[in-house]
Amino acid sequence: MMERTILNKAQIEMLGAMSAIKTDEELYELKLAISEFFARRADVEMEKLWADGTWNEQTLKDLRTAHYRTPYQ
Repeated sequence: MMERTILNKAQIEMLGAMSAIKTDEELYELKLAISEFFARRADVEMEKLWADGTWNEQTLKDLRTAHYRTPYQ
C-alpha cells in the first residue's frame, strides 16, 4: 500500500503559485522571489547571531582557515 503525503499550508500555496506559471520567464521570476525570501531570512538570522555575540570578527577569521571537508580513506 502506498503511503499518503500530507502537504502543509506553505506547500499547498506553492503548488497554487506554480500552477499559474506559464512561461520560462515567469518560472525564473518565481525562483528569484523564493531565493530573495530565503536570503532575507538568512540575513535576519545572521543579524541575530551578531547581536547576541555568537558570531563576530574572530568567527570570520577562524572560518578563513577552517577545513570542513569529509575525510575519505
